[in-house]
Amino acid sequence: MLKIGLTGGIGSGKTRVADMLAEWGATLVDTDEIARELTAAGGAAMPAIEREFGPRALTPDGALDRAWMRDQAFSDPQVRLRLEAVLHPAIGQETERQAAAATGAYLVFVVPLLVESLPRWRSRLDRICVVDCDPETQVARVRQRSGLTEPAIRRIMAAQAARASRLEVADDVIVNDAGTTPEQLRAQAKILHDRWLALASTTGRQAPR
Repeated sequence: MLKIGLTGGIGSGKTRVADMLAEWGATLVDTDEIARELTAAGGAAMPAIEREFGPRALTPDGALDRAWMRDQAFSDPQVRLRLEAVLHPAIGQETERQAAAATGAYLVFVVPLLVESLPRWRSRLDRICVVDCDPETQVARVRQRSGLTEPAIRRIMAAQAARASRLEVADDVIVNDAGTTPEQLRAQAKILHDRWLALASTTGRQAPR
């Protein structure tokens, strides 16, 4: 099965693109969604998180307190590493399970931090697609949807790969700046969907990088 890695910075619109691809027949494996399920109330990762960070890391209903954990991680990089040590193996196992069960036209791994973890992903992917937008658009979108302050958003952006680094590894790029209309975004995604369908139907499956 043709395997696409879909990524982009926070607020780029990669989830919207992923939803379009699923609508057209792709199978999605979304590592962020897997992480949310693992850290929801009753999630498989929550006992280990409580052991590692104590009850202060939990909301009253037993889910991961994301705001608290985000503050801790930005204050101390070691906290982020400890959280990743708990979550990454579980995310990896569930990712493999979902990928093995895929039956769609092609497989899309939605990985926000794909570039940051590229050595783990490069050999597994046939193509890398980046949903790209300018930083000011990222800030505006995230503020509108989350209510986070601009400094908090920029701290998140600073912890992610630089825009240039994402574009450098991209085989395909979808532009989703402030001026991109929903129709234009959909048209770009459809062009790539059709291209990937053609690749998936060929023997080699993979276009030259």
